[in-house]
Parts: sequence; C-alpha cells; structure tokens
Amino acid sequence: MPSPAPVPHREAPLSLAALLFLAAYAVRVLAEDLPAWAQDVCHGAMALAWAVALLDLAVRWRRSRLGRAFPRHHPLTLVVAVLPLLRPLQFVPIYEAVRRRRRRPALSVPARVITYTGIAVLMTGFSAALTVYWLERDAPGASIRGFGTAVWWTCSTLATVGYGDAVPVTVWGRVVAVALMACGVALLGAVTGAFSTYLLRVFDSEPEEERDGDGNG
Repeated sequence: MPSPAPVPHREAPLSLAALLFLAAYAVRVLAEDLPAWAQDVCHGAMALAWAVALLDLAVRWRRSRLGRAFPRHHPLTLVVAVLPLLRPLQFVPIYEAVRRRRRRPALSVPARVITYTGIAVLMTGFSAALTVYWLERDAPGASIRGFGTAVWWTCSTLATVGYGDAVPVTVWGRVVAVALMACGVALLGAVTGAFSTYLLRVFDSEPEEERDGDGNG
C-alpha cells in the first residue's frame, strides 16, 4: 500500500512554517495593543503557515493514491495539517526515512523518543498556554488572567498534577484542558516506556557472568 512517507528535504520548510505560525500566534496573543497593520501581518503569517501545511497534506494525499481511505490510514498527517504546532509528532517517520537511506541508526530508539517527546511537550505546552490565556483572560470569574499563570497551569496539567489553584472556566478553555491532559498522559507514557527500554537494554548487555555473580552474592 503506498504511503505518504515524509521526505526529509521537504521537512525543513514545513518546520519553519510551524515555527512561523507559533511566533505569529504568540505575538498576536501576548501583545494586546498591536496596531491594526501588525495584527494583519500576524494573521497573514498564520494563514501562510496554514496554507503550507494544507498544501503538504494535499500532495501527500495525492501521492498515496488511497483516495477516501487516506484519513483512516494517516490520521497524524491530518492532525498536523490542521494544527501545524504539532509537527514535532512527525519527526519519528522523518527519522525512519533518513535511517532507511543511511541503513544505520543515527540515534537509539529510547533517545530519539525522549527527544521527540521533549520537543512536542515544549511546543504543545507553549501553544496551550497561549490558547488558554487568550480564552480565559477576559472571562468572568477567571483565575487565569496572566500568561505566567497560564504557563503554570499548563505545566501542572501536562504533569497530570492539577493543583487546582488555576482552572479554566470557559467551555473552550476546558476543552483545551481535556486535550492537554490526554497529551500529558500519552507523553509521560512515551518517556516512561523509552526509559524502561533503555534500562532493559543496559541489563541485557551485561555479561551473564556478572549477573550470575550478583545473583549468587
């Protein structure tokens, strides 16, 4: 079955587009007194980044020849096209394409999972903090009225701690919270699994004599 595998040389402009989207979105949310022309520039930059992501989706969809079955087989590609900030999630298939070309691993599996997860946490957390701050700052009875509070809330939510000192009160703010909690559980599980794999590999690499000696001591 044909697959729209990411092309390494095409990922640089797509990653730059995602960073452009994040930068324009951050300026638009954090700079409350932007003049009209600056707001138009931010909106134009975000629209450009979105257009690049959608164009990439269209090309991959056409190349796959899957037709209407494409979304079922490649949901991650659709999610990244709709939310360009989640592009780090596609770094794993990008890595696999590079590895197949070189025919050797450039990075161990646990290390690359932790690296990709860290990048995803930073970008997802920052964008979630921006979104919650934008949704909550003017809401009646809101406890998240500053960006610093939004960052604190994002960190506690991603870590699945949830102190309860800052909570979203709007409907869309709570939708973001539910999505962020799901991401936190998934990302924490990925890191834990990768670290467990690393420990198992270290243990398996030890000579049998050393392990037998430890067991008999």
